[in-house]
Amino acid sequence: MRIGIDIMGGDFAPDVTVKGVIEALKELTDDTVVVLFGDETKINDLLQNETYNSNKIDIVATSQVIEMGEHPVKTFTQKRDSSISVGFKHLAKGDIEGFAGAGNTGAMLVGAMHSVQQIPGIIRPCITSPIPKMAGGQNTILDVGLNPDCRPDVLYQYGILGSLYTEHVNGIKNPRVALLNIGSEEEKGNLLTTATYKLMKDTKDFNFVGNIEGNDIFTEDKSDVIVCDGFTGNVVLKEAEAFYTLIKKRGYNDEYFNRFNPEIYGGTPILGINSTVIIGHGASSILAIKNMILHTKQVAEVKLSEKIKEALK
Repeated sequence: MRIGIDIMGGDFAPDVTVKGVIEALKELTDDTVVVLFGDETKINDLLQNETYNSNKIDIVATSQVIEMGEHPVKTFTQKRDSSISVGFKHLAKGDIEGFAGAGNTGAMLVGAMHSVQQIPGIIRPCITSPIPKMAGGQNTILDVGLNPDCRPDVLYQYGILGSLYTEHVNGIKNPRVALLNIGSEEEKGNLLTTATYKLMKDTKDFNFVGNIEGNDIFTEDKSDVIVCDGFTGNVVLKEAEAFYTLIKKRGYNDEYFNRFNPEIYGGTPILGINSTVIIGHGASSILAIKNMILHTKQVAEVKLSEKIKEALK
């Protein structure tokens, strides 16, 4: 298997991204090659200080970088020799089975939609995030920012996508899918959630367990997948990240809250596209880059996009 990474992407690239690759290689099997897209001279200079199996690394030289503040659509099309653009070309051709990056998020999203495109039948792809449960395990919440405004049929598809991801990547059979709402009763909520509930309640496409409230997300074990629009999901995610930051700033070391550390998860997949793309946080550390690469391989190995295509038939 060949996994690609934008080695120039991230606030601390390429130093941290190269070191993250080296750490990932220690856990990857010998049949996995990590393909580094970026400035070949800088990459080789950094690799000189590392001990690694050279057979597990390939370098694809690129001459341009899409910076964090640049316009995603313009720069993706104009900077054709950027590490992101070239990486997506290789992904579209099948030269790599997955592509990961912690650089310009908008450019990664544009690259995914332009290069590998969305799966036929998918209304809108989405991004997910894990939310640890106090009882153990985690909820997969989607969407967390890609689509701030949604229709009921879009949220219904999120139920399918979240269920497939949780089953095949997290290993939970028949995962429980809940709709995030302001009350547990069927009639509660706004126009979007009440209409979505009607679509979901008798479905055989996934295991719908009803509404879930905000105070149940962390403390109760009522669901494995939480469906919401991207606006709401992003607020929940940022609040969870704030909890973790506050705990650390106050000097507490708590086993449960330590699981909110985003570095553990590395990155989030784009669900609903024809390949495996993982987006990492711009401020990713060595640990986060390592886990982003490992997660990319995990999602690619289970052929999640193929399973989604099959489900939509």
